[in-house]
Amino acid sequence: MKNQNTTEVIPKEKVSHLHFPLQDTLAETSKRAERARMLHRATGLGNLERRKVHIIFEDRDGLKEVYTTIWAVNRGRVVLKEGRMIPTHRVHAVRIE
Repeated sequence: MKNQNTTEVIPKEKVSHLHFPLQDTLAETSKRAERARMLHRATGLGNLERRKVHIIFEDRDGLKEVYTTIWAVNRGRVVLKEGRMIPTHRVHAVRIE
């Protein structure tokens, strides 16, 4: 399913089958800092309140979005339920509702 921004919405189960380039999706230092703040905040909400967030990220085929709980952010990875991971450098944004 794709929304008006051509972001493919996927289930979290599909994340482990994706391939991620090594380049960071964000060029500006300020945007990288904002991404880190949002991931930290989303991790707290996931652990304390079991709240889900929208993670917009990019694999080698384009933009994806997953709605899930973030369990941890460590070693350059966003850890989701059941050990699924998204490289932090491939995250464009985190939307908290």
